Amino acid sequence: MTPFGQVPAVCETVRPTRGALRFLACGSVDDGKSTLIGRLIADSGGLPEDQAATLQEESRRFGTCNGAVDFALLLDGLEAEREQGITVDVAYRFFATARRAFVVADTPGHQQYTRNMVTGASNAELAILLVDARKGLLEQTRRHAAIVSLLGIRHVVLAVNKIDLVDFDEPCFRAIAAAFTAFAAPLGFASAVAIPLSARHGDNVATRSERMPWHRGPALVEYLEAVDADAGADDHPFRFPVQWVNRPDGDFRGFSGTVASGRVRVGDRLVAAASGRIAEVARIVTFDGDLPVAAAGRSVTLVFRDAIDLGRGDLLADARNRPTVARRLAADLVWMDGAPALPGKRHLLKIGTSVVAATITRIADTLDVDSLRRLSGQALDPNGIARVEIETATPVAFDAYADNCGTGAFILVDEATGATVAAGMAAASLDRATNVHHQPEDVTPAVREGAKGQRATVVWLTGLPGSGKSTVANAVERKLVALGRQTMLLDGDNLRQGLNADLGFDTASRTENVRRVGEVAKLMADAGLIVLVALVSPFRADRARARALLPQGRFLEVFVDTPVEICRLRDPKGLYAKAERGKVANVTGRDQPYERPESPDLVLRTPELDPDQAADLVIAKVLAAPFA
Repeated sequence: MTPFGQVPAVCETVRPTRGALRFLACGSVDDGKSTLIGRLIADSGGLPEDQAATLQEESRRFGTCNGAVDFALLLDGLEAEREQGITVDVAYRFFATARRAFVVADTPGHQQYTRNMVTGASNAELAILLVDARKGLLEQTRRHAAIVSLLGIRHVVLAVNKIDLVDFDEPCFRAIAAAFTAFAAPLGFASAVAIPLSARHGDNVATRSERMPWHRGPALVEYLEAVDADAGADDHPFRFPVQWVNRPDGDFRGFSGTVASGRVRVGDRLVAAASGRIAEVARIVTFDGDLPVAAAGRSVTLVFRDAIDLGRGDLLADARNRPTVARRLAADLVWMDGAPALPGKRHLLKIGTSVVAATITRIADTLDVDSLRRLSGQALDPNGIARVEIETATPVAFDAYADNCGTGAFILVDEATGATVAAGMAAASLDRATNVHHQPEDVTPAVREGAKGQRATVVWLTGLPGSGKSTVANAVERKLVALGRQTMLLDGDNLRQGLNADLGFDTASRTENVRRVGEVAKLMADAGLIVLVALVSPFRADRARARALLPQGRFLEVFVDTPVEICRLRDPKGLYAKAERGKVANVTGRDQPYERPESPDLVLRTPELDPDQAADLVIAKVLAAPFA
């Protein structure tokens, strides 16, 4: 990390023109982000005369500079922002100097707009963190530093703004720079440079200020023109998310998309990450003609010498350097939704061009942005950051975000609303076996389902011990078989005599019990059966994980709602009586909690129904969906 206040070597000599720099400006409210970026645009000569005239007029109407030009208005394009003097959206601007072009994102400082800041950071190579010289480091500064580090930004500038309001005081600047150095040390930035400046008056923005002779470092523009912040996507292994299958006629079949990282050449052997199938590149096709090689950022269509079955969402990779393929992964999340994140809720995970059902199964810890300490916690609050464990319905291909942000970044989407609720950075696979791939089958689940002439479904009956799950499940199966349907009943007690005989009744064992039953139920549904599961399954997260294994609409959660007092009176297996005598432990409803379903597909209140009536309600639900 470059020591604060020193001139980095990159700025000591004039370098040739570099590629465009994408950077992010963020900070707390009123730190002067928009003013700084407006000043950068104006001082770089990127402001046409008509816009300059408009800016003068709007400064008179909306400005906060007593009639002087208010550069913030160049970015605060929304009327609401101009009237309130704040930024509530991400504003992108383009400008250039003689040495470099720039794309800059001005993001909100408010904590509730953390999602906007994440959006702006997602494609940035450098971050400018603004600090008001009068206030020093605030919680939002620390939050933004932590987020940009998580998002893989390795270069930061600490812009200590409004230095004129502390009389260009050197000790004040040094104290703020030292505090940030101490805080940011664990974040692992490749470079971090502090620059004292006044965005309103232009000190140390485009040129070095005579009012701060003690600052021997560069002005901001000097540094931005020279810094080498290349993300180096070309240096990563080849990754190519397939966007669509290109088949304009019967003679041409190619796979279109954008190279996410690395390079591909004609003759390279690529692997389809999920299936493990390998094929050789025959052509790299573009609108302007074939290419011998394509690098990161290039949109192309790949044609293979051999037939290979691919579709949107598949990831092509270097056969000698493959991504991870797993269903369980650890990831860092920035939670954007207004309600806290809780384990067990099903979402859609979008990574590259792939979209799969996914469930947060565990919140391992949350990040305290003040201390950068990891704290234990079971909930993730809005705008919080946490390490979580995620399970997907089908395996996904990814790289650790620290190794390749192009294939390690993902978002979580609320299934019901379509809103993005989290930005995620994959950390590692949690699957023990990572060198296995799905083996394609000639006889698919749809074929098996069609042969049986029925809609394969998993009916998951959950409730307290003694609630009547097994009784109802038996009645449902008997009636379905009488109707000519093909079924299988998975009863919890029966499975614990064989498949799950090695499991106890502690929390971890119950979770594993449900996981195994869910996997077996999925296999049987793939065989075209109507599968009935009678299992206490006390935890919502475990039931949500089982639901996520099945396609939408193929899993019915049936809550057998029986008060615990009635369950104890029934006590068909003497379980509650044994628990009272201390003969058994970990009894759900007595020693362990039962988490009632929040939105089950069907509720059976057994005190009001006999088993046949309850079974008829289940069967009506199962047969309601038409079989196609």
